[in-house]
Amino acid sequence: MALRLGDTAPNFTAETTHGTLDFYEYLGDSWGIFFSHPGDYTPVCTTELGTAAKLKADFDKRNVKMIALSVDGIDSHHGWVRDINETQSTEVNYPIVADEDKKISILYDMIHPNASENVTVRSVFIIGPDKKIKLTLTYPASTGRNFQELLRVIDSLQLTANYSVATPADWKHGEDVVITPAVKNEDIPAKFPKGHKEIKPYLRTTPQPNL
Repeated sequence: MALRLGDTAPNFTAETTHGTLDFYEYLGDSWGIFFSHPGDYTPVCTTELGTAAKLKADFDKRNVKMIALSVDGIDSHHGWVRDINETQSTEVNYPIVADEDKKISILYDMIHPNASENVTVRSVFIIGPDKKIKLTLTYPASTGRNFQELLRVIDSLQLTANYSVATPADWKHGEDVVITPAVKNEDIPAKFPKGHKEIKPYLRTTPQPNL
């Protein structure tokens, strides 16, 4: 059964490159991003894990903990990390789960038999502090992920979790946002003191409220 938005992310305990880890304990009260890889020593994954490592400070300032998964063993992971550090000029600074028995991959529906029967697709889960799944993305094995887009999505998720707004197409941090239809016009001045613009009765924008 595929996990859907709003579902509780399943907990697990696993061996990782940072030792034995309980997923919920690792996340604590933070947000989380959990992403899978088809296998160790694969070229696209090598660039992805290196890119994620370089962006750790950006995830940290958003209170997001990173964790990756591959269906190979822990010794293989450690060797691969050395290659990633060398080729991507970085230090992998977050745990990679060893999932040789594929239990976690199956738990999170990361294996799609019509794509491949024995390796994970490039799944991404963004998980809130309440352990609910806030976003899922699935890439084919041949397409590397856009980590700037993942940071953009996290900015949107964290903003919309705290204010009665949504973010429009191609929105980036600092740009105007959309006031949700549930907010009545008479309540806008108190909720959004920076002012607003009514384009249509159902389309009202306001400056990003947390800046």
